[in-house]
Amino acid sequence: MKIAVVGTGYVGLVTGSCLADVGMTVTCVDVNAQKIANLQKGILPIYEPGLEAIVERNTQSGRLRFTTQLKEAIAGAEAAFIAVGTPPGEDGSADLRYVLGVAREIGEAMTDYLVVITKSTVPVGTAEKVKKALGEALHQRGSKLTFDVASNPEFLKEGAAIEDFMKPDRIVCGVQSERAQEVLARLYKPFTLNGHPVLFMDVPSAEMTKYAANAMLATKISFMNDIANLCELLGADVNQVRKGIGSDPRIGNRFIYPGIGYGGSCFPKDVKALVRTGSENGYQLRILQSVEDVNEDQKHVLFAKVNKHFAGNLKGRHFAMWGLSFKPETNDMREAPSLVICEQLLAAGATVTAYDPVAVEESKHMIGDKIGYAKDAYAALQGADALLLVTEWREFRVPDWERVKKALKQPAVFDGRNIYSGPELRALGFSYAGIGVK
Repeated sequence: MKIAVVGTGYVGLVTGSCLADVGMTVTCVDVNAQKIANLQKGILPIYEPGLEAIVERNTQSGRLRFTTQLKEAIAGAEAAFIAVGTPPGEDGSADLRYVLGVAREIGEAMTDYLVVITKSTVPVGTAEKVKKALGEALHQRGSKLTFDVASNPEFLKEGAAIEDFMKPDRIVCGVQSERAQEVLARLYKPFTLNGHPVLFMDVPSAEMTKYAANAMLATKISFMNDIANLCELLGADVNQVRKGIGSDPRIGNRFIYPGIGYGGSCFPKDVKALVRTGSENGYQLRILQSVEDVNEDQKHVLFAKVNKHFAGNLKGRHFAMWGLSFKPETNDMREAPSLVICEQLLAAGATVTAYDPVAVEESKHMIGDKIGYAKDAYAALQGADALLLVTEWREFRVPDWERVKKALKQPAVFDGRNIYSGPELRALGFSYAGIGVK
């Protein structure tokens, strides 16, 4: 089966590589010539555990190719995935210019029946816009070629994307014809042999499923952060509360860990887009607006704790930061809490030295030389007034506390992810502050 994937960002590269890994012939296309040249050399634009090995294995076998020529990519293909970006506009709505631009280009280049699949996260109704763009391009050519547009949203977790794609909880496919359903059924058959379900539904429902799923997960996170903040005021321990409610199977224990807010390329963008969609249709999504508001406020909580500890006098102080990416196992810093915390510390006259296992280069692009960067976790501590734990990478879980204490000017730890024990650290002579814990 021959497949084209348009867009070699996070979603497109993972999708194309995993499809090639089960034996399909995949051509990935991107307008960024430098990115394609790097991919042809095995240089990936993102960090994702296991992805580099899959790309190398399948490029060497000839099943996975990279090109800047869309016409070359879709020649002979049965399906073409659109996996380009949908960045939020100033009003929070999803920007569809790249999706619709690709649709027009496919219409100008296709030579046979094709199933065009929107893999990008797009608002309800986008498939109809894609269908219109394709149809107009074919009409201008005087072509009567037929096609189908389908929706196949991704549910990949950054840091676990390969496992998620190969062993999905579910595969959601929105289709408009039996022919399109047959193509998608064959495409995903290798991933359903172990019982993973493919859920076929109408296209608008598939488009909504993606947004609803991310909105629900974001809601759980903001809810727990709200509860954590109240726990601090009441003298309760949110970790105990979390265990108490998480044991209820109706609630579950996933995504109920309090912290300093969610980030990344999905939750912030998708919540904003869904709120905007509601507004455009005369309906106010009050819960989701609150989810977004709580999340933005939560990114300021760690700085507030630092500021209180130092009695509002941060000028001239220096801080060590462990973690820059919005979550472990990725170098993605889009909407990361670290960006807000760094900005606040710098505005208060403090300086920062940060360490992250994989996100330092990305931080240099986003923050630049406004902060310092260390070669390892302990080097970041030298001469710092306190340690701020921002991203819960594994290597930060069990540090040498005596070594940490010696490196810091004063033994103070601000734990933005609740991975340390307050009583344990206080017994070792540290000042400790977590999120909603004693």
